Amino acid sequence: MIITKVELIPVSTPLVKPFIMPGTRITHIHSVVLKLHTDEGIVGYGDSGDTSTWYRGETQESMTAMIANHIAPAFLIGQDPLNIEKIVGQMDTFVRDNNQAKALVDFALHDLKGKALGVPVYQLLGGKNAEASVQGWVASAGPVDQVVAEAVQAHENGFCLIKLKSDGNSDHDVDNVREVRAALGDSARIVVDANGFWNYDQALKTMRRLDRYGMECIEQPVPHWDIEGMARLRTRIDTPIFADESAQELHNIREIIERRAADGLFIKMQKAGGLLKAQRWLTMARLADMAVMSGCMIGSGLEASPSAHLMIANNWASQFTHENLGPLIINNQWENAEQTITQDIALNVPVFADGKLYPNEGPGFGIELNEEFIATHITEGKQTVTVGELVGV
Repeated sequence: MIITKVELIPVSTPLVKPFIMPGTRITHIHSVVLKLHTDEGIVGYGDSGDTSTWYRGETQESMTAMIANHIAPAFLIGQDPLNIEKIVGQMDTFVRDNNQAKALVDFALHDLKGKALGVPVYQLLGGKNAEASVQGWVASAGPVDQVVAEAVQAHENGFCLIKLKSDGNSDHDVDNVREVRAALGDSARIVVDANGFWNYDQALKTMRRLDRYGMECIEQPVPHWDIEGMARLRTRIDTPIFADESAQELHNIREIIERRAADGLFIKMQKAGGLLKAQRWLTMARLADMAVMSGCMIGSGLEASPSAHLMIANNWASQFTHENLGPLIINNQWENAEQTITQDIALNVPVFADGKLYPNEGPGFGIELNEEFIATHITEGKQTVTVGELVGV
C-alpha cells in the first residue's frame, strides 16, 4: 500500500457562542482537514484543530504550504503509510518546528493504519487502560458573575475540574477564583490558566493572593521561555505549577524536569507533534513522576479523537483529568449523548457524557466525515489543495 494523493481542506467552523481568551475573541475555528489517499482505496483523516499565531505560530496557510510543498512530495507520496515512525522521523529531520502541521500528518497516518488493520487507534497505542477519559471544563473569560454561572453549570453536568482563563487583570483573576470557590465549595478542583501572559512579578504577587483558595494548579504563569523564572516561582508559592507553553519539544521537558520548574505538564497532541511523539513526551513525564493533563486546540470530533484514543490507552495519562472539549465548546453544550451534534466536521462525534469522553470504536479513529458540512464551510477565499495522484506505481 502506498499514498497516492494528499488533500488539504481549509474549514472554518462557527462557534454558537464566542469563546473569550486574553486579547482574543474566538468566533470561528479555522482548521485544516487532511485526507491521505492510498492505492488500496483506504483514506486516512486528520483535523488540525484551531490555528493560533501566538500559541504555535501556525495558520491554515502555513500548514497547507508546509505539507503541500514540502512534506507531501518528499515524505508522503509514494510511501507506505504504515511506516509512521519513518515518516515522523523524516519530518523531524528535515522540517524544523511546524509541530501542528506534522501532528496533522501523524493523525491521518494513525487513522489510515487503524483502518488498514481493522482496529481502533487506541489498539495501536497499547489497548485500553480505561473506557473513557475524565474531563475538566474550560470556562470562557468574562465578568465574574458570568464565569461563576458557567462554572456551576459545568460542575452540575459532571465536570470535576474547572479551568478559569486569566484576562490579564490580577484583581479580576482573584475575584473569579474566590467566587467560584464560594459557589462550588472546598471540594471543587479549580485551575487558572495565565497562558504565559503574566510577568514574573505579576505571577508572584497574584499567586500569593490565590494560594489561600487551594487551587488544583496554576497553568503557565510566566512566559514560555522563562523556565528559570518558573522554577524560582515554584519555590515561593504553595499552588502547584503546570507547564504548557514551556513544555513543547522533548528538550523543553528535560529542562523543566532538571530545573524542577513544574509539578505537572499540559500536553496537546498538536504541540507535541502528533501521537507518536506524544507517547515519548508522556514517557518522560512518567519517569519524572509528573501529572499530565491533555488539552485541545478546540476543534471537531475528528480533532478530539487523537487525544481521546491516547488518553485511554496510555497507562500514565489515563489516570489524570483532561480538557479535550472542542465539539462541546463549538456547539455550546455539556454533552452529546442525548443532544446530538450535527454541525461538525465529523458525522459521528465521539460521545461526551457526565464529564467523560469516550473514543469511537470503529477502525482508525472511527470517524466518518460530514462532507456536506465541510463543503459548505470552506474558509472564505480559500480552496482545497491537492498533491498527487500517482497511478500505476
